[in-house]
Amino acid sequence: MSCDYVALSNPGVQLLQPYQAGKPVEELERELGLDEIVKLASNENPIGPSPQVVAAVESGLAGLTRYPDSNGFSLKQRLASRFAVSPQQLTLGNGSNDLLEIVARTFLREGTEAIYSQYGFIVYPLVTRACGAQGVEVPAQEYGHDLQAMADAITDKTRVIFLANPNNPTGTHFSNQAFDAFMARVPDSVIIVLDEAYSEYAAAIDTPQGLQQLSRYPNLIVTRTFSKAYGLAALRVGFAVANPVITDLLNRVRQPFNVSSLAQLAACAALDDEAYLQRTVAVNAAGYQQLTVALDALQVDYIPSVANFITLDLKQDALPVYQALLHEGVIVRPLAVYGLPRHLRVTIGTEAENLRFVAALKKVYS
Repeated sequence: MSCDYVALSNPGVQLLQPYQAGKPVEELERELGLDEIVKLASNENPIGPSPQVVAAVESGLAGLTRYPDSNGFSLKQRLASRFAVSPQQLTLGNGSNDLLEIVARTFLREGTEAIYSQYGFIVYPLVTRACGAQGVEVPAQEYGHDLQAMADAITDKTRVIFLANPNNPTGTHFSNQAFDAFMARVPDSVIIVLDEAYSEYAAAIDTPQGLQQLSRYPNLIVTRTFSKAYGLAALRVGFAVANPVITDLLNRVRQPFNVSSLAQLAACAALDDEAYLQRTVAVNAAGYQQLTVALDALQVDYIPSVANFITLDLKQDALPVYQALLHEGVIVRPLAVYGLPRHLRVTIGTEAENLRFVAALKKVYS
């Protein structure tokens, strides 16, 4: 190969490493020949899909030869009704990751900057650099966002600030008061992306629900996903809400047909199944209690979380423990790529899955 294809690529892309997802169950089966594997690596919903969603997807199978509604009319109507926003404020995405990239492609370019927190979602620097912009990582405060330091980091080159609330991978959150104090310091010319992928798990605590803040802050974009609490990770559907001018810009960049027909049908059905969402949140709360009691008994430190996962601090290189857990048939997430080499993130599962994880951890960690 005589041509240097790396040199031909976008300079920002040259600096990137491919995103590493949680290990799939099928991969571990191939590698170790195990069965009865428990996957607690990707913050997926452990209770299975809503029967209403399954029925909706089955109803759409006959339409597989047709392109989806590129504008997502029915889903936007449901979202507008559910969250008291207008359809003109909505952008649909192939999961919220897609929306983060759309925001970056819309507002970032060479010579501009995006701000995000240390230990924030790894997609933020990825989409920033891919657009040729400069990423500014602000040191975390107790594993979470230091909003005042992030405001201090704003310059005339700042175009976007990414905030995750609750934060992945640490499960931390910030309060309404902290958010308001931060927003008071942010110029209207800086786009704030409030990534609320885990907001359903934190609805009962003192933390801003971004959809209720949009009328106050014209520079705010709120992103949400159906992959977590609504249990649609396989179908990839999310949405962003912003003022109509910003939404129009995002929809100019959004690829046509980026959300499949089945995903749109499933999301509409999921919004109608309030009982499923309530059960999801209840199972998660019980699982958090179950796991934290067990971790306290094992004297394993962890970061308090308001999401559907817990990050453990093993006080040692976590990779050997991660690998030992794989041999026990338990998949969790190592966090060295986030700059947390001593930490593992474990998704809160069902009662049985949590018991399996605790038993395996007790066996391999000391």
